[in-house]
Amino acid sequence: MKMVPRIPAGSRPPLTLASLLGLGLATLFTGEGLAGDFASCAAIPGDQERLACYDRAAALVAKPTAPGTLATAASQPMTLPATPVTARPQDGASPELAVPGDEKPVSSLLTTAWALSPDSARYGINLYRPNYILFARWSDNPNEHPFTPLFPPEDLTIDDVEARFQLSFKFRLWATDDRRFGVWAAYTQQNQWQLYNDDKSKPFRETNYEPELMVSYNPDLDLGGGFHWRLFNFGLNHQSNGRTDVLSRSWDRVIATFGFERDNLVLLVRPWIRIAENDEDDDNPDIEDYLGYGDITGIYKWRGHSFTLMGRGNPSTGKGAALLSWTSPPFLGPLRGYIQGFSGYGDSMIDYNWYQNAVGIGVALNDLLDQPIQGF
Repeated sequence: MKMVPRIPAGSRPPLTLASLLGLGLATLFTGEGLAGDFASCAAIPGDQERLACYDRAAALVAKPTAPGTLATAASQPMTLPATPVTARPQDGASPELAVPGDEKPVSSLLTTAWALSPDSARYGINLYRPNYILFARWSDNPNEHPFTPLFPPEDLTIDDVEARFQLSFKFRLWATDDRRFGVWAAYTQQNQWQLYNDDKSKPFRETNYEPELMVSYNPDLDLGGGFHWRLFNFGLNHQSNGRTDVLSRSWDRVIATFGFERDNLVLLVRPWIRIAENDEDDDNPDIEDYLGYGDITGIYKWRGHSFTLMGRGNPSTGKGAALLSWTSPPFLGPLRGYIQGFSGYGDSMIDYNWYQNAVGIGVALNDLLDQPIQGF
């Protein structure tokens, strides 16, 4: 048995941090032989000699590993596993998931607006087209022509400034587990209100009703140049003003929607085909001459602002229209400032063959790309 010299109590070295470290290392890392080495180091009275002993003993623990073998835990820096961290986007930017070494967005403006990501609610009510009220909307050429068969010209006065509001929502009826396929129903109602026409008891000049049923799909294709194809819709659309006789206007269409995006820019391309009606039932047989066979809408988000430009037309007739709008960031709860400008034919169903320029100002709840308001 190996004897360790006994040190008199008066000359025993003090228990220092170095000695405690040595004892801890001996217990944690070594076997019987290394434990003896550390115990021998603790018995050395001189500080420098004792520390040198610890260094020699510790060097035995942290020997370099052979090539192709795993290093010991003591010789390797501690690393944390890569955990997805949600990046906080700038206002108006597409929401993304920041993962080290992977910058591909897992969400986008279109997939958020149409709840196409796997973690979105399967069912729910979403805002659809802009929900707004224009307190004042001025037209340079109010359309009195449709009303002349019903009212004598001297009794017909339509103000060139009126109010307008729109209600629009959509809700998903069915979806796959990954949300790439879904069936949606939607409804939009637009109202032109002669709010400042006291002579005619402030009537509603026109109301348009537009129910839709559509199938939605997320292609999720990279088209190059930073563009991605995120949305494809295909469905039936009915639009009418609910009137009878000479004021009736309506049509039914099959509409496809192609949604592309690049960063904060979204393009919605909508070609359509009108479903033919009997000649005796057709209230507006020439509507395609003025509204054409589709429209293209661009939406750009910037720091919470939203700029939208829609264009449509019929190249063979040279008739069409453009609508430009600006939506501000929220300034009073969910309310945003809203300005809308229009030029061309088809400002409403009653005006489908009437040319005018108009501009309005008011407030809105959303643009074309806002998030769901309810889901379950």
